[in-house]
Amino acid sequence: MTNLMLFSLFGGMAILLYGMRLAGEGLQRAAGARLRTILSSLTKNRLLGLGIGIIVTVFLQSSTATIIMLVGFVGSGLMTLPQSIGVILGADIGTTITVQLLAFRIYDYAILFVGIGITMMFLSKRAVLKNIGEGILGFSFIFLSIKIMSDSLMPLKSSELFKTVLVALLENPILGLIISAVFTAIVHSSAAIIGLALALGIQGLITIDTAIPLIFGANIGTCATAIISSIGSNIDAKRVAASHTLFKVLGVLIFFPFIRPFADFIISTTDDIPRQIANAHTIFNGAIAILFLPFTSVMTDVIKRMVPVTAGEEKRFSPKYLDKRVLSSPVLAFGQAKRESLRMADIVHEMLSDSIAVFKNDDAEMIDSIEKRDDYVDLLDREIKLYLTRLSNESLTPQQSKMEQDLLAFINDLENIGDVVDKNLMELAKKKIKNGLVFSQDGMKEIEEFHKKILENFEIGASAFVSGDAELAKKLLQNKIALAEMERNLRQAHIQRLHRGLKESIDTSSIHLDVLSNLRRINSYISNVAYPIVEICDNL
Repeated sequence: MTNLMLFSLFGGMAILLYGMRLAGEGLQRAAGARLRTILSSLTKNRLLGLGIGIIVTVFLQSSTATIIMLVGFVGSGLMTLPQSIGVILGADIGTTITVQLLAFRIYDYAILFVGIGITMMFLSKRAVLKNIGEGILGFSFIFLSIKIMSDSLMPLKSSELFKTVLVALLENPILGLIISAVFTAIVHSSAAIIGLALALGIQGLITIDTAIPLIFGANIGTCATAIISSIGSNIDAKRVAASHTLFKVLGVLIFFPFIRPFADFIISTTDDIPRQIANAHTIFNGAIAILFLPFTSVMTDVIKRMVPVTAGEEKRFSPKYLDKRVLSSPVLAFGQAKRESLRMADIVHEMLSDSIAVFKNDDAEMIDSIEKRDDYVDLLDREIKLYLTRLSNESLTPQQSKMEQDLLAFINDLENIGDVVDKNLMELAKKKIKNGLVFSQDGMKEIEEFHKKILENFEIGASAFVSGDAELAKKLLQNKIALAEMERNLRQAHIQRLHRGLKESIDTSSIHLDVLSNLRRINSYISNVAYPIVEICDNL
């Protein structure tokens, strides 16, 4: 094989991989938030999951990309393991569609589609058309790569030495499978080895008998990226990667002893070798889906036994939803960051809710619990900000930049509320417990009532943040004014008790007034979420 042939083969392979990536990125951006909505709104319907797996993989142009998304979504709690199984099987079918298109030999027109894709990218005013143009360009590169590799291999048709070496390598099915699996794992794409097999088939250099082990190996090799992506993830994410691997390995083990009958069946579908390769790839993955889809529950139990929860694995507190694998897609990443922010809001809400019990019952254990939860809030605050900082390195639209600012402001207010509860309210509670002080009956009742109103306003604020509802935002601001007035009235009521010489009120006066003041501060932080929502609505 001359240097020119090697260069052409290497270049063709590189163009194929780049085309796969370009097509996936373009179509994914064109689909926008729909991909996340489709995946995260799955039901337990196995057939629906199968169909969605096919559709999403066609858009992403990679079953590995779909599996990596599933690893993140299951790890983040957006999906369950049983839901993911149907999608995994669908993803394996979806990745065969591009191979079917390649086998139609439309690569002679690849340059035409390159022109169409570039024209749409540079002349279209609308972003969605530019993204579709990028997808078309990616597909064009895939077809062009097959043309380049096929043409580079043409001189080998007359080379007996090459045919002898190739036969020696591929006449051993196990060796062919291993070579294919290793190569696929290295380049992170089964399409690369399948594309090479198609190029060899076009020139008549391999038969379907020798191509089938390559197909099996490519299907096993593609599991490597999913396994790597699950490292460091939680137990459910690891199980998704294990599911993908299990299905592929079991499928190969079932089919491998019957390569010859399988090849005869494939030959009966068409005389064209590239089409035979595409059909074998599709039928293999379709058969896996048919075999395993009815046994989703059984497979889930098997996978859980294969990847058990290890001691202490789930005890360490860490972010649940900040999936680094979706940082390249701002739409998906913002969704994950928002979910983590709401998780942070739930923890802060619990801290605020439990704080009243400390003053009412002198609950020292609750103080320790609140302090521990504040550490969780600080951790999430730091991790979400770091996540969004990484995201800002990507190209963000003005709307996404505004979303980033609002999200940062929201988590900053949550962190401030957590600090007020931990470092201010709990310090006051410690002082009260240490000195054996007791609020007056009326004073404790007033603090409880004010605390209840603040807690209700917190819930309104969280709902307003999630929904962007202008009416909720306006209600939040109205409550801010009303609660400020309520705090002034409660201060006055306390002062009146001091004038009456009530001992409990005199002993706890500074603590009582500081508690009211800090609850009012908390309410101010809560109310901040309303301003950007009202501002947006006023500008419409």
